[in-house]
Amino acid sequence: MENRYLQHFLYPSSLYVSKEPYVIKTILGSCVAICIWDKKLKFGGMNHYMLPNWNGNELASPKYGNIAIDKLIERMFYYGSNRKDLVAKIFGGGELLEARTGNSMLIGERNIRVARLMLEERNIPIVASSTGGKRGRKILFFSDTGEVRHKFLEKKVY
Repeated sequence: MENRYLQHFLYPSSLYVSKEPYVIKTILGSCVAICIWDKKLKFGGMNHYMLPNWNGNELASPKYGNIAIDKLIERMFYYGSNRKDLVAKIFGGGELLEARTGNSMLIGERNIRVARLMLEERNIPIVASSTGGKRGRKILFFSDTGEVRHKFLEKKVY
């Protein structure tokens, strides 16, 4: 089934929305990806952010959750979505660096928290999630159906 779709690999600090049928793929560790799907217009998009909140320094980029989430929602509105038709799925936020550094600063947990908080504040229901833990994830989001397939990646010891 995956072969009949156009494909887009989503790199960290980016987002992608398409009204055309796409499979959007990404790999997550402590990063979080949010898939937003319009259940009425049958299209969606995904972001992939690395850190929870923009601190006002550097560029306000989708590297930060609070920027990436609003940019993804804005892009859905640009393509004609209404807030009441949107649903979200959240993935990632693992704590993979702990073994290497001894102190991961809980980036994954903070990334998950900002996703849940911002979606709740914007009245976009979270209909599925796979977050936290000690392993990475590979995510495939089918933009025309809202289906997400994910698998856990084996943890690598550094």
